[in-house]
Amino acid sequence: MITKIKNYIFKGLLCCGAVATLTACSDFLTIYPTDRIVGDDFWKNKNDVSQVVDGCYLSMIDYSNQERAIMWGAYRSDELVKLTDYNDNTLDNISAVNLLPTNRYNSWDTFYKVINNCNIVLNHAPQVMAEDPEFTEGDYQVVRAQMLALRSLCYFYLVRAFRDIPYTAQSYEDDSQIENIAQSAPDVVLQNCLNDLEEARAFIMRSGAYGQTDWRNKGYMTRDAVHALIADIYLWRASMTHSASDYQQAIAFTDSVINSKHAYYKQYQELDVVSLEDDIYHLEEWPLAQYTIFSNQGNSHESILEWQYNGRDNSNQALENYYYQSGNENSYRSTSILMASQIFNSVATNANTVEAQKIHFSKNDYRFWNTVYDANNEEAQQLAIRKMVDNSTTITEVNATVGPTKRNERSFKEFQQNWIVYRLTDIMLMQAEALVETAASDSDEVKLKKAFNLVQAVNKRSMKKNATDTLKFESFKSKEGMELLVLAERERELCFEGKRWFDLMRYCYRHMEGVNISQRLADTGTWPELYAPMLQMIIRKYGTGGEGDAVSYKMKSEPYLYWPILESELKVNNLLKQNPVYIQEKSTSKY
Repeated sequence: MITKIKNYIFKGLLCCGAVATLTACSDFLTIYPTDRIVGDDFWKNKNDVSQVVDGCYLSMIDYSNQERAIMWGAYRSDELVKLTDYNDNTLDNISAVNLLPTNRYNSWDTFYKVINNCNIVLNHAPQVMAEDPEFTEGDYQVVRAQMLALRSLCYFYLVRAFRDIPYTAQSYEDDSQIENIAQSAPDVVLQNCLNDLEEARAFIMRSGAYGQTDWRNKGYMTRDAVHALIADIYLWRASMTHSASDYQQAIAFTDSVINSKHAYYKQYQELDVVSLEDDIYHLEEWPLAQYTIFSNQGNSHESILEWQYNGRDNSNQALENYYYQSGNENSYRSTSILMASQIFNSVATNANTVEAQKIHFSKNDYRFWNTVYDANNEEAQQLAIRKMVDNSTTITEVNATVGPTKRNERSFKEFQQNWIVYRLTDIMLMQAEALVETAASDSDEVKLKKAFNLVQAVNKRSMKKNATDTLKFESFKSKEGMELLVLAERERELCFEGKRWFDLMRYCYRHMEGVNISQRLADTGTWPELYAPMLQMIIRKYGTGGEGDAVSYKMKSEPYLYWPILESELKVNNLLKQNPVYIQEKSTSKY
């Protein structure tokens, strides 16, 4: 049913294809209108607004945005490496911390395209109320809430990737409006996002309001999605400022999502949407979870927000190229561009510590066997990714000797695989992270135990029944131990979903002093040093020596956590300031 609805919606979007190409950005905010919809003669009725709103979501699933979700959120971390025989100097340079200003992944134009599309709707939608009585004040407030939320999501991606970014709430619709905009420090952008999201959550559709099987419950910004994003922003800002109140806000908003999910599940229990287990999370156990969360159908009951692909009108080619097989339907390789690193090839009893070289601690975990191919092959330095791209119905059992080798069973065409932005276990582990940070000391067992219970709920659902090597609270009774446990469990649960680099950044920031989110990096000549254990985690994907040593040597201070501004952007906007550890001679400076 969900697939049929998605197909219908995407066929409808073809009728407003001009919306998806509403703007064409060659440089930052160099926006040239290509269709009449930016003119006043377009905004006449409710349907016009609906079409442009759909177009905003369609522009969000642009290939470049999906590609950057992978590169910005995952590739720089310890979980991914470039396929050894894939020739790409750009990826080699990123691995060696030579994040050149000419690197194509530095481009932010497609995220700003979505932002501008949202701003155009916010600028023009009010006038439709005077033209069409069917477009009511209530309709407008829902549309406004969606656009504020979607815009905030884009800005949050940009802040985490670049830190100091231009912020604008103005729509740019013709050449005469073009202007240069300087970057704002993170505190300005994040607070603007929180203000917008606070307004949005009062009017946005509650999760489930579109109907039980409607894809918009997971494809549009809903109240649960807004609350998840608010919690994520508070958690991010708290890591930079060490603010107890921000951590408390993160806890409050993750609670809102968890409680909302629980209420919704209870409502539909009689329809067998979920099991009747007496808990508030209702997590599906493995192996069923692999089918429902990462299958072609998408939009599982655990999901909160997904980028929607139906495989025909739009395919998730970026996910396909980077995780499955690269190229196009006429000429492609049977291998992907990226591979899982050696931290997934075997288990280690110390996996939940800073010294660990592996991420899994138990072979009784279904995720160990089914996240990558060739699991339990201790000699493998690179492993093909199985999660999200394996289309078979076969689940590797935990009593296997070695996991199966990669199979290319999916056709290159019609690669229908949603990208999950938020799901319930992500929210649960966000709350666990915030609880650990608000614990007064190692003796604050109330908060530490609550954090542990959240981790245990996520971990246990993927463990073999009656396994004896499950997590024990007694092993993680300190704040430090629990902090590392949450970080490790997030990697086991959310690997390859564009989370890990940002998780490591938060971990690093929590142990850094002197971070000033009110000041741009380029406005000072000294920056706080990075937390060494975080670097220790990153370099484990390289083994010993070589590139790992280069990472340790080069990544010294806060600016290295971020990407440089694309060189071409600096040429057209003289108000932009480059990330100060990158110079214009196309190499990394030696600060």
